Amino acid sequence: MSEHAVLLVEDDPHLRLGCEQAFEIAGIPAVAVGSAEEARRHLDGAGVDVVVTDMRLPGEDGMSLLQSLQSRDESLPVIMITGHGGVSHAVEAMRAGAYDFITKPFASAHLLDVVRRALEKRRLSREVQQLRSQLAQRAGAGQYLIGQSPAMVKLRELVTSLADKDVDVLVHGETGTGKERVARCLHELGRRARGNFVAINCGGLPEHLLDSELFGHEAGAFTGAARRRVGKIEHASGGTLFLDEIESMPVQAQIKLLRVLQERCLERLGGNQLVPVDTRIVAATKDDLRQRADEGSFREDLYYRLNVVMIELPPLRERREDIPLLFQHFLQQSAQRHDLPVPECPPELMQRLLAHPWRGNVRELRNMADCMVLGIRREVLAEADRDAVDPPSLAEAVDAFERSLIAAALARCDGNLTRAAASLRVAKTTLFDKLRRHGLEGGSIGR
Repeated sequence: MSEHAVLLVEDDPHLRLGCEQAFEIAGIPAVAVGSAEEARRHLDGAGVDVVVTDMRLPGEDGMSLLQSLQSRDESLPVIMITGHGGVSHAVEAMRAGAYDFITKPFASAHLLDVVRRALEKRRLSREVQQLRSQLAQRAGAGQYLIGQSPAMVKLRELVTSLADKDVDVLVHGETGTGKERVARCLHELGRRARGNFVAINCGGLPEHLLDSELFGHEAGAFTGAARRRVGKIEHASGGTLFLDEIESMPVQAQIKLLRVLQERCLERLGGNQLVPVDTRIVAATKDDLRQRADEGSFREDLYYRLNVVMIELPPLRERREDIPLLFQHFLQQSAQRHDLPVPECPPELMQRLLAHPWRGNVRELRNMADCMVLGIRREVLAEADRDAVDPPSLAEAVDAFERSLIAAALARCDGNLTRAAASLRVAKTTLFDKLRRHGLEGGSIGR
């Protein structure tokens, strides 16, 4: 329960004292004030679960306080106290969002009964909010960013927290780490999901075409421009524009992009009219843009404008405990896509996969899963054998495999140790010891 579960706003000192004593005897934390102005100071400084306020107060009245509280937190229960002649006003307050009203004079037992029901409503409301947040994470970020390693847990938390924020993001990671998946996750989990997600590879188009692709052009802007064309930035207005390989963008295009980021408007090629755009930019790179800026191949001002928030994607070799879960996920996806049965992954293959260097990261792992489903198992094993460098010892491989199994069980059981232990057929104390040994305590078991 918060520091002050109940905030009482009552200008009558005798009634206020009586209510305070009733709350104290009932063991309900409460603070009492004599005006709406005093109440606001407590609302800003401490947690409040229920507000009980008189309708008539010196200065700002109870109805005005109710409206202010509703605009700030609709789930906060507000109980109105009114005299015999103020029932009609109390009914009006109920329509405005009040939880309940009490008519003077009232018994302490009646006040406590109403307050307890309001506290229970507040508790349930908070639990629902927490569950919705957890479901949003699992059904949202969890379907794009798979893994139970500490790095992936932190990554999902960061992406979920940024999804609904209107801030441009720079994603940095090696080839195949899933930069576009992060961009799609940012788009789909936020309010911009109603708009377009537009992806463009800055290194995949010649310079003269990239300009038109990004900013669009007017009819007659150049030879062959028979009609107006809306560019990718404008098409993504209200949504998200994903710029992959931003390091390969030509300098002239960088200058124009910088202006769009600063002014949130653009000019089509061959046009003079400013077109406002509400586009979130998610840029991705495998290079060190700070170093490129120092070398002069990337504009420093654009680097700082894009680097409002940096998301670092870990390479697969640094989160090997996620390999079994990811590989099984890709096997199921591939089997469904090719209408084939899901093959079993023998322990010897998993050991070789855990030892693989994964230069192509998650994308390479997905390709291996495709080969397995299509029956090209020998080639998968041969490639894993050929490319493995410094393979782990048997103990290291067993530890990595055990950690991945425990992490997957915890994910299935929503972090519940009892259910996870039953699923793995081990004692709860044994599982707890293994959690500490594998570093799976804290956030990675409470999801």
